[in-house]
Amino acid sequence: MPYRTGAMAAPGTRPPSAPETAGADSGGGSGEPRQLPELIRLKRDGGHLSEADIRNFVHAVMDGRAQDTQIGAMLMAIRLQGMDQEETSVLTRALAESGQQLEWPKAWHQQLVDKHSTGGVGDKVSLVLAPALAACGCKVPMISGRSLGHTGGTLDKLESIPGFNVTQSPEQMRRILEEVGCCIVGQSVKLAPADGILYAARDVTATVDSVPLITASILSKKAVEGLSTLVVDVKFGGAAVFPDQEKARELAKTLVRVGMGLGLQVAAALTAMDNPLGRNVGHTLEVEEALLCLDGAGPPDLRDLVIRLGGAILWLSGQAETQDQGAFRVAAALDDGSALRRFQLMLSAQGVDPGLARALCSGSPTQRRQLLPHAREQEELLAPADGPQCSPSPLGTVECVRALPLARVLHELGAGRSRAGQPIRPGVGAELLVDVGQWLSRGTPWLRVHLDGPTLCSQHRRTLLEALVLSDRAPFKVPSPFAELVLPPTTAQP
Repeated sequence: MPYRTGAMAAPGTRPPSAPETAGADSGGGSGEPRQLPELIRLKRDGGHLSEADIRNFVHAVMDGRAQDTQIGAMLMAIRLQGMDQEETSVLTRALAESGQQLEWPKAWHQQLVDKHSTGGVGDKVSLVLAPALAACGCKVPMISGRSLGHTGGTLDKLESIPGFNVTQSPEQMRRILEEVGCCIVGQSVKLAPADGILYAARDVTATVDSVPLITASILSKKAVEGLSTLVVDVKFGGAAVFPDQEKARELAKTLVRVGMGLGLQVAAALTAMDNPLGRNVGHTLEVEEALLCLDGAGPPDLRDLVIRLGGAILWLSGQAETQDQGAFRVAAALDDGSALRRFQLMLSAQGVDPGLARALCSGSPTQRRQLLPHAREQEELLAPADGPQCSPSPLGTVECVRALPLARVLHELGAGRSRAGQPIRPGVGAELLVDVGQWLSRGTPWLRVHLDGPTLCSQHRRTLLEALVLSDRAPFKVPSPFAELVLPPTTAQP
């Protein structure tokens, strides 16, 4: 069986206590575990939770002893008081050990790699990067998530392809990795189930932006994958969990330090999320754009981010001598068609009809749109009649297209969900018809909205127009969204 249950000890450490003895030394030498209200009070007042305290809390979450109100109170206490590295590491390990751990052939270990994103608008990197890494000889058992709030979900994008099945058993995942080299699946109830409970509670208790909780959630899911190397794409900016780059850097450093304690080679890339990534936002529209990138084309910012993240993964896992060499290999996989062939194989292996998979990967953009679910209507928005420039020709330079208001409008039109399990409209989305940094003339179409209703309401139009930020400066080239790579302290900068 390609999974196991039980404790997961980092190299050089002893396995953690079994559930029935967890907490035995946490009551000040009394031999009795602290009760949940005492644990909540301790963290609320800024105290330090011991390993036994944290494991007692996680076991209570799993066996139903913890009430929803107690779970919410503990999450809020952690959000307000924080956790030190030791507490965060213990919580991560406890969440990972709440279910099964995937196991693979030992010969695969160095090849087992993954990437995770903290969530963005138009972020379809995983759809491109996983098959590109597989084409470079990696094994990528990617466990992804769904859209929530204004951010898109990798699983929802893939499920917009008719027949794609994100539910795969460990045995099926192993077969797909053997035959294809990559799979993209959902979080099974058997893999880090305690994290699934806490994740749902975080969403409704305003505790999503807690560094220790984010760290434990991400790394617990990745720890059970049995990886050698992980790169986390930590977004910052107006449409990210952390608008401030310094706060995002704090998360990046915590991810790296805690990952090292788990025996993982973890790096974190800080990438900007003010503008949407690429030109398309929305599930099927992002699949179309991912296919363009797999064709060796597509928007430059998307391709750049795929290549940089992939280069870092190949370098850190020892499959490339330098980060630049790794990036060159990923770019070659996009340009020579090998990444696209892996994507086609992954589609077929995960339930898509082979004929449809072949047509999607070999067809033109127009043909692809006909093969995927699409919205009933399209509406183009025009550049306003006034702006920074008073002359009758150019209106101004596109300084920014704010990703957050754009995503919120699409969410209200049905592209997102407000609660788990809510259906979405895969064809709803938007295409940017302009590039940031270019001149925009009055009356020029700048956005095409795909919607299932007959027309946009006036409030949606106002919100979308406010997302378009113009200036009077000269046209400019947009810098890469890739800002920096945070590495383990023992790793030399490339």
